Amino acid sequence: MNEQDYRSALRLAKTGIKRTIPAANQELSYWLSRAKQIPNPHLRKQAVESIESKAFHAQGGGIYAMLAGDKWREAMTFIVAYQTISDYLDNLCDRSDSLDPIDFRSLHQSMLVIFNLSTEKENYYQYRGDQDDGGYLAELVEVCQKQLRQLTNYTAIKEDLIKLASKYIDLQVDKHVVPDERVERLIKQFEKSELTDSSITWYEYAAATGSTLAIFCLVSYAHRQVGLTQAESHQIYQSYFPYVQGLHILLDYLIDQVEDKREGDLNFCSYYPNDEKMTERLIYFINQSEQAIRGLPDQHFHHYIYQGLLALYLKDPKVNQIKNSKQIKRALLKAGGARTRFFHFGLHLIDLDLKKTDQVF
Repeated sequence: MNEQDYRSALRLAKTGIKRTIPAANQELSYWLSRAKQIPNPHLRKQAVESIESKAFHAQGGGIYAMLAGDKWREAMTFIVAYQTISDYLDNLCDRSDSLDPIDFRSLHQSMLVIFNLSTEKENYYQYRGDQDDGGYLAELVEVCQKQLRQLTNYTAIKEDLIKLASKYIDLQVDKHVVPDERVERLIKQFEKSELTDSSITWYEYAAATGSTLAIFCLVSYAHRQVGLTQAESHQIYQSYFPYVQGLHILLDYLIDQVEDKREGDLNFCSYYPNDEKMTERLIYFINQSEQAIRGLPDQHFHHYIYQGLLALYLKDPKVNQIKNSKQIKRALLKAGGARTRFFHFGLHLIDLDLKKTDQVF
C-alpha cells in the first residue's frame, strides 16, 4: 500500500466518519420518531426495533452518497429511507406467524412501487391483521420517489433498479415461507437466473440478491449533474451483481452462523460442505469483486467498498464465535490485501462499532 493509497483510504474514512454517518443518523432520527408514532403496537415495535438494531445498514449504505457530488444529501435521504423500508419489512416477515408468501410479496410491493413511480395508493398490509401504521410505510415510499423524480435521467437506471429490487423481493418472499419450502423455492429462482458463472451455487446466488449496494450506487451516481447513461447503468449492475453483492451478504451470514443456528433461521453459509470450502469461495468472491469493478468510474472508491466490508465484518465480535474463526479471518484479510488490513486495524484503533445504537442517537 503506497502513500497515495494510504492518503486516499484515510480521506475516505474521515469523510465517512465526519460527514456521511452523522447525516445518516439525522435521517434515522426522523424515521425513529415516526416509527414511535405508529398506532398499531406490533407494527410500531417492529419499526422501532428495525431502526435501533440495524442502523448500521443505513450508516454503511450512506457512504454511497459520496458518489452524488453536490447532491449527496439528496442521495442520503433516498438511501436511508430505502434501507429503513428493507429493515422494517425484514423484521415484519421474520416475526410473522402466517408464513404467507402472498402477504410477504404484498408488503414488499412497496419497494417496486418506488421505482415504478406509481402514485396509486396501495394497502401493503392487506393480507395481515395488523394494518394501521399511521402512514409510515407510505411516507417512506413517497420520500424515495421524491428523490427519484428529481433525476433528469431516471429512465437510464430504471430498468436495472427494477431488476435488482425484483430479485431482492423474490428472496425476501422465498426465505421467509414455511421452512420445508424455502430451499426448493430459492433453487427455482436460481435456475431462472441469467448467471454465466457456472461455479456459483444457488445459495451464493441467493446471497447476491439480498444486497442493496448496487441500488444505492446507481441512485447516487444518477444524482450527479451529468448522471448516467443506460450503458453505464448496465455496467454498474454487472459489476456489482453477483460478486460485490454476493460478498456483502455472505459475510453477513458468515458472522451470524451461531446466532442463526440457535434461532433456526436460514443461513446460506451453512450450505458449504466445510469451513475450508466456505473460505475458498469467499476468497473467490473477493477476487472476482476485484476484477468486476475494474473500469468503473471512481474505481478506487469501489475497491474501498468491498475492502471496507471485509474489514467491518471481520471486526465484528460475532465472528469469533464461529468455528476456526482465526484461520478464516487470517485468510480473508490476506485475500483482501493491504487496504483491507489497514481498514481493519483502523476500525479497531478508533473503536468504530457501527452496530452500537448509542453511536446513532
